[in-house]
Amino acid sequence: MQIALCNEVLKDLPFEQQCQMAAALGYDTLEVAPFTLADDPMTLNDAQARNFARVARDHGLGIAGLHWLLVAPLGLSVVSADEAVRQRTVLVMQRLVELCQLMGGRYLVHGSPKQRSVPPGDSRPVAMDRLEDCLRRAAQHAQACGVVYCLEPLSRVETDVINTVAEAVELIQRVGNPALKTMIDCSAAGQAETETVAALMARWMPSGHIAHVQVNDPNRRGPGQGAMDFAPILQTLLQMQAQGHYNGILAVEPFDYVPDGPGAAARSIGYLKGVMQGLAHHG
Repeated sequence: MQIALCNEVLKDLPFEQQCQMAAALGYDTLEVAPFTLADDPMTLNDAQARNFARVARDHGLGIAGLHWLLVAPLGLSVVSADEAVRQRTVLVMQRLVELCQLMGGRYLVHGSPKQRSVPPGDSRPVAMDRLEDCLRRAAQHAQACGVVYCLEPLSRVETDVINTVAEAVELIQRVGNPALKTMIDCSAAGQAETETVAALMARWMPSGHIAHVQVNDPNRRGPGQGAMDFAPILQTLLQMQAQGHYNGILAVEPFDYVPDGPGAAARSIGYLKGVMQGLAHHG
């Protein structure tokens, strides 16, 4: 099981130093937030994207995928009543799909809660229709580029649109494109779902709709820095992998960095590898 570090944890460092530190800590790959690469990721050209992949490779890392997609440029929304805003947003989503492919990534994670929450004066069904249309166009581009576009369920504290895996799957099935899938973020699932993360994995991974997993605690710190027990989560994930129901990676994505970004990254991978070694030792 490959472990990725979400690179915004080290965003204060230049990209090459992020790679150097992530590799030294034992990570296999990076999950990249485009806003950490440029103030406006749309200014990145193909050669620059390929160079990021080269820098990662030079440090023994891959770039697994992209996340935090719509933070920059400003003013994006997949649910805006303004069709021009939605069209601009789709163009950004499609370009990020291309950048992901150029950097060697396999997936994109669409969280971006502020850019998908129901606008004042609109209804949730209307917002959902707009989201579906935008995702359909992004998925078509992802399919052409050979990557997977993942809709991320988030807690109701963050957004009022797509809070559970079941809601995400319902939308994915309406779109009907195999390049559009969903994923499990442990922090969000711990807040929004009615069953444990392990049970959620066991129920949904055999369906083929789950393409990615991010590990973090509901308190928004790294795994092992809160009350969530990750042993059954990792055990189930490894079982799903062995049964052919999951071929993705495990991405570390804390939001509250304790004691700091590098410290959170170090503690997270140490904890995860320790739990995995314990599971292997006990069969």
